[in-house]
Amino acid sequence: MYAIDWRRIGKTAGVVLTLLALWLVFGIYRAGHPWLASGGLAFLAASAALFSWQRAYAWRYLYPGIVAILVFIVFPALYTMRIGFTNYSSSNLLSFERATAYLMDQTCTSGGDPLKLQLLHRGQRFELVLQNEEGGAWHSAAIALAADKPQTLSLTAGGDPAAGEQVPLRDLIALQPALRSLTLNVPGLATPYRLNSLTSFAPAAPLYRRNTDGSLKNLQTGDVLRPNFQTGFYQTAAGANVQPGFRVDVGWKNFVRLFGSAELQAPLMRVFAWTVLFAGLTVLITFCIGFALATVLSWEALRMRTTYRVLLFLPYAVPGFISILIFRGLFNENFGEINMVLHALFGIRPNWFSDPLLAKSMLLIVNSWLGYPYMMLLCLGLIKSIPSDLYEASAIAGATAWQNLTRITLPLILKPIMPLLIASFAFNFNNFVLISLLTDGRPDFTDSLVPAGTTDILVSYTYRIAFQDSGQNFGLAAAISTLIFLLVALLSVVNLKLMRVNAQDKR
Repeated sequence: MYAIDWRRIGKTAGVVLTLLALWLVFGIYRAGHPWLASGGLAFLAASAALFSWQRAYAWRYLYPGIVAILVFIVFPALYTMRIGFTNYSSSNLLSFERATAYLMDQTCTSGGDPLKLQLLHRGQRFELVLQNEEGGAWHSAAIALAADKPQTLSLTAGGDPAAGEQVPLRDLIALQPALRSLTLNVPGLATPYRLNSLTSFAPAAPLYRRNTDGSLKNLQTGDVLRPNFQTGFYQTAAGANVQPGFRVDVGWKNFVRLFGSAELQAPLMRVFAWTVLFAGLTVLITFCIGFALATVLSWEALRMRTTYRVLLFLPYAVPGFISILIFRGLFNENFGEINMVLHALFGIRPNWFSDPLLAKSMLLIVNSWLGYPYMMLLCLGLIKSIPSDLYEASAIAGATAWQNLTRITLPLILKPIMPLLIASFAFNFNNFVLISLLTDGRPDFTDSLVPAGTTDILVSYTYRIAFQDSGQNFGLAAAISTLIFLLVALLSVVNLKLMRVNAQDKR
């Protein structure tokens, strides 16, 4: 039997993977993403150097983690910050080159009668037959239609629509994007034909002509469009913007607008205040509940402690999004069980989703239900670590249970649990799932020009500006995201300092 040479197999596999990666990088470059291709090439070079240099052997274990941090944390953060300095929005999605190419592709009818289209099946392909009012006809060869492959076809005189199976109207509608990509040269007619309606082609000429100074001239109206790199639009002489716009750098404009615009500042300050209050109250309530339950469950004389622990831990075991959706149904104003019970006992039906104060209370109730088991587990572990000698000494001194709680238990667990409380505050500061699934930020502010609600926190407010606003202002949303990132980073620094202090105290 021959021994398997695993080293040779590994080298061969490495060469194959490297060639595949180089092919992928080349494909990314050809797709028009040179910077992304450069990053991929740098990654390949670093990988090759690391795994071929013997002295860097130890770094091979850290390398996957470092790459993951760079790709999934550093790059998205930097990219988001970069967008915050642009006018990126639904009106300014394209680059300048693509916006210019879009306008140059526009056509207009240049005179002449339209020709009626008949589309025939030819197996898996299609044949186009065009007819004029006098009965003249022209047809194409059998072709495959694809919207992403513009084609120029030269037609041949003749053709009979009755000689084949016509494509039904429903399928013809589905093929419209592919038909729009066709340019037809008709014998005897100098102007090429383009699709101008559902079932007809008409003579088409370029709508714009590019001048030597970079401006575009509208051949129909004579207007001259000039690119404005301050606003990100081509503009007429009268200053009117022409869609589509293009992305440009706007510097600190989004940040200045964030703090200087009254229409943004008012809802932003209210959302920020509620975000801090929501995160702070959630941490306070969950800690108080968790600490109280942990204290009770630490009582040695309590029977069935294990059963109670399992039952109280269940809210943490159920996936959060399922619990939130269940609570959304329970708090339903018309059919929810909570309102049914309240109506039966007190004759009231609170408007949980339309009243701002009740909506905020509902969020705190649900979030406390989801968060208290975590605090309970932490407090249970910390209480167990307190030496029993302290309680024995306090019993000899005649201390009450309240004195034990406030002078021994609570002071001894506050220091080690403080970093975890700050981490919980940072988590709830960005608790997008709860807001999105339970209230979606509503009820909305009535005096805000941007989508913002009384239960929105900063992250959900940012999401609504980016994806639910009619302008979809990604640049402004990225600016807000940058501020959130800095706030969370500050909390992380405080957390690390507290952990360092705790570690020094233990020594």
